Amino acid sequence: MPEERRYTLTKQERICSRSLTEQLFNSGKAHSMVAFPLRIVYMGMERTDGTPQASILVSVSKRYFKRAVKRNRVKRQVREAYRKNKYILLDQLAAQPETQVAMAFIWLSDELCESNRVERSVRHLLEKVAESV
Repeated sequence: MPEERRYTLTKQERICSRSLTEQLFNSGKAHSMVAFPLRIVYMGMERTDGTPQASILVSVSKRYFKRAVKRNRVKRQVREAYRKNKYILLDQLAAQPETQVAMAFIWLSDELCESNRVERSVRHLLEKVAESV
C-alpha cells in the first residue's frame, strides 16, 4: 500500500542551522535559478540519519518591504506554496534515499504578489530542481 502523503511543513524541514545556511551560500557548490518573483539557491548533499530529504529557508529583504507585516505575508505565501507542492521534488528524491537537498527561496520583487502567482513560481522552481538533482 502506498505511503500516505502528508502536506505539512515541520520544524525539521526548515533550515535553522547557521552552519548549513553558510554552507548553502558560501560553499560554491550551490546552484541558483530564478522564476520571478523568486530565486532559489539549492545544494544537494549527503543525507544523515533522521534528516528530511528536503529542507527550506525563506528570505525576504528589508530593502523590499520595510514593514515586517508585508515581509511575513510574503514568507507565509512562499511556505504555503512549498508545502502544497513539495512532492514534486520529494517524488524525484525517493529514488535516491541517501541524497538531501537544502534550498533557500529569496524574494526579488518590491511588490506583493497574489498567492497563485507565488505558487506557480515555486512549482516551476521545484520542477527545475527535481530535474537537476
